[in-house]
Amino acid sequence: MAAIDPGIVLLGLFLILLVARVPVAVALGIAGMAVVYLSGLGSAMFAPVFFANISKFSLLAIPFFILAGVIMGRAKISDKIIRLISLIVGPIRGGLAVVTVITALFWGAVSGSGPATVAALGTILIPGMVREGYDKGFAAALMSASAGLAIIIPPSIAFIVYGVITGASIGKLFIAGIVPGIVVGVFLIIAAFLISVARDYRGGAFGKLAEVWRAFKEAFWGLIAPLIILGGIYGGIFTPTEAAAVAVVYGLFVGFVIYRTLTLKDLYELLVEACVSSAVVMLVVSLAGIFGWAMTTLGVVEKVSQAAIAISSNQYLVLLIINVVLLIAGMLLDAISIYYILTPLLMPIMAHFGWDPIWFGILMCVNLAVGQVTPPVAVNLYVGANIAGISMDEISRAVVPFVIAAIVALLIITYVPVLSTWLPGLLMH
Repeated sequence: MAAIDPGIVLLGLFLILLVARVPVAVALGIAGMAVVYLSGLGSAMFAPVFFANISKFSLLAIPFFILAGVIMGRAKISDKIIRLISLIVGPIRGGLAVVTVITALFWGAVSGSGPATVAALGTILIPGMVREGYDKGFAAALMSASAGLAIIIPPSIAFIVYGVITGASIGKLFIAGIVPGIVVGVFLIIAAFLISVARDYRGGAFGKLAEVWRAFKEAFWGLIAPLIILGGIYGGIFTPTEAAAVAVVYGLFVGFVIYRTLTLKDLYELLVEACVSSAVVMLVVSLAGIFGWAMTTLGVVEKVSQAAIAISSNQYLVLLIINVVLLIAGMLLDAISIYYILTPLLMPIMAHFGWDPIWFGILMCVNLAVGQVTPPVAVNLYVGANIAGISMDEISRAVVPFVIAAIVALLIITYVPVLSTWLPGLLMH
């Protein structure tokens, strides 16, 4: 009897561990190490590969951006931004729903994490919408879906991971995410508006000029945070990793000196929260990296890529298949694990068709943003449901229109690559 292909054993063992409810990161590490060892390749490379995956300068940006997002959330910067946008949007149908999407778009330029965005904004916006007569499920679902924009709008932890794996410019990925992020945001606004009209959700009132000006002055320090972070990167003043450190210092300055909403006790709690979140991310990076290394070592990457290329010579059909695979993966795995499992498989396909790696990174990221609100592994929905005090079943039903809207935007981004490549080409040569 012919020996079983190690690649099949690798993927099979991983799926068995997932079904057994082993945490995704641990399942990836165990599957990768076990199959490499059983294949007779030894275990000497495990430790070097483990540490090599996390000992990269670019990855330093992740804990810093996580800390910056936590600081700015605790400093109540979001409250002031929400107030300003609410006064500007005024009485249009579903006004607070539109405010939710616009605020999430802006907050994405502060926090590169979807769940963190739901936590920072949802505690204000979800109860606020419910008080105005919005359905709890609608409010929580919209907030959760909008928070997915945080990994598309720069700075984004997802782009950092993709850039580290592929060698693509993280700075270009950051700037390439702006237009696609806005496109997804517009489709979410359209969906929210149509539902609001159908359910007769009313808006608030336009702020008087004096009120808007006062709200603008209060929100000013939060509004310029993205300009400092992104302007510094694109102006060549600092790298994305250095920008993350600048974001932390700026957040502390605003919280302690300008708004005075932070205390030394808060600082300790912020550091603990950021450390825990960063440790989880880095553990996934290191163990998923072992799985990816195992796939390459065992020849899985080459075999899968050749099979995918053989399916069709029509790149548009292949792109559709890739989108479907990524959307299904998003239902089952977290974004970082998907990057480390699927990116090595997709890179040869990308090279075969001559696809722009920056555009392809955006395509992957939008897919993974949708994955954050598609059960069973829907991290944003869990946070949103917890804040709203509703069941996962209720929020899962309510999020369907927003998932459809995001997928329509994804197809436009997929088949109109210029949306992702125009801005980097204009500003970065």
